[in-house]
Amino acid sequence: MMVFGRVDHAANAKRVDMSLRPTEVLIFGNARGGTPLMQARQTIGIDLPLKALAWEDADGKTWVTTNDPAWLARRHDLGAEAEGAVEAMRAGLAAVTKAAAGE
Repeated sequence: MMVFGRVDHAANAKRVDMSLRPTEVLIFGNARGGTPLMQARQTIGIDLPLKALAWEDADGKTWVTTNDPAWLARRHDLGAEAEGAVEAMRAGLAAVTKAAAGE
């Protein structure tokens, strides 16, 4: 997967003299995985590339939050023909989040 961008919400809050615990959106994906889904239903492009929110809670614990690709498929009414691509995306996302957690 390729990282396309990062949004550092805490840094942006600091620029306007506000505080926010560490909070970043990572934007990443793989055109080989996402393109077939967009070919089936272009509206899924609003949710692709994938995003993960890495954030720190009040106790200092770091979390990674993502949208489940199967939920995205339902949201955009992708049919059974997209199941293989969705499952591959789920597996890739699970591997990335597991690696980020150091597991």
